[in-house]
Amino acid sequence: MSTLDRARRQIRAHPLALDAALAVAVLVCMIAGSFTDSHGKHGVTWGIRTPDTLSLVLMTLGAAALVFRRRAPLTVLAATGALTVLENVSSDSRAPVAMAAVVALYTVAARTDRTTTWRVALLTTAALAGSAMLAGPLPWYAQENLGIVAWTGIGATAGDAVRSRRAFVQAIRDRAEKAERTREEEARRRVAEERLRIARDLHDVVAHHIALVNVQAGVAAHVMDRRPDQAKEALAHVREASRSALNELRATVGLLRQSDDPEAPTEPAPGLAVLDALLATFRNAGLSVEVARADQGVTLPAAVDLAAYRVIQEALTNVQKHAGLQAKAEVSVVRVGPSIEITVLDDGTGDDTVPPPGGGHGLLGMRERVTAVRGTLTTGPRYGGGFRVHAILPVRTAKPVPTGEPR
Repeated sequence: MSTLDRARRQIRAHPLALDAALAVAVLVCMIAGSFTDSHGKHGVTWGIRTPDTLSLVLMTLGAAALVFRRRAPLTVLAATGALTVLENVSSDSRAPVAMAAVVALYTVAARTDRTTTWRVALLTTAALAGSAMLAGPLPWYAQENLGIVAWTGIGATAGDAVRSRRAFVQAIRDRAEKAERTREEEARRRVAEERLRIARDLHDVVAHHIALVNVQAGVAAHVMDRRPDQAKEALAHVREASRSALNELRATVGLLRQSDDPEAPTEPAPGLAVLDALLATFRNAGLSVEVARADQGVTLPAAVDLAAYRVIQEALTNVQKHAGLQAKAEVSVVRVGPSIEITVLDDGTGDDTVPPPGGGHGLLGMRERVTAVRGTLTTGPRYGGGFRVHAILPVRTAKPVPTGEPR
């Protein structure tokens, strides 16, 4: 911090001391001005005249009032104006008491609005100049009388300029603070959206693969003694599912790495292009899945493609978990105009066909994914048994809709 900055801080910390020093300086200037005569033969002459006692008292009172100019600017202006009027009408020596009134007028202009400033300035100018012209010892057109008009105008104009500059600087600071808050809010919003997206991915990956591992492990335990070959095949599927889960978890968690980390994954997000591989994992787990596609080879935006993949993955995972051992599933992917429709049906007949309320985040995650790309999702039980998941996703997406925090 420079010496000038430290001095400014010290001054701002002691405003009363600053006003007292200003009052002393104004008093010195007024007393010095009272010894000069501007009508001498050689211009302004020093020491020709001396102020009388009344003028010294009025100058002292006017300077003393300036000590309180910040606390009560209008009151100080009224007091110094009254002292100036009294000097104009009662003294023949014309001491410059008006200097205190000009400083007080400057303070009022710097601390109030523009309308108040000019109203008070006109009233002060009329009172001071009028009293000097009408009741003073000099002719009304004397330069001292006209000088009062000029000095009051300068005081009001200077104060208004200072107030305008302060308002301008404060406006710049407010805009900067608002911009900073906006940036912080935008950063927090993006972090929340990214955290929600990663939470969805983690849920989908873990729920899908753990469900498959659970089913295959149950099969292996059931046939271990009687059909060891089938148990080995089931364990191989467990191993493959766990490896896939680890790979997807590594890819998802890798998004949290620093941008310059060479180990950060660069593999694309899954989509409908690998739908067959996804269905194969369910078929290996014993779920009968039929697929019908009429999407005409359309290329979807990355966000829509990932949402479609995750909806099918989560819906089939729920079938695996809740629809019963003999359940069959049907998956259809159809292009309908500007949208692509994803439908997953099952004919589960178990008591737990419908996922229990509050039992997980699968349906909630699907709904949030679809809403994020401005799609619609409907879910519910089918007539006669089973469950239906139907998603309509736009082929072309607008800006994603921010969604809430993961629960």
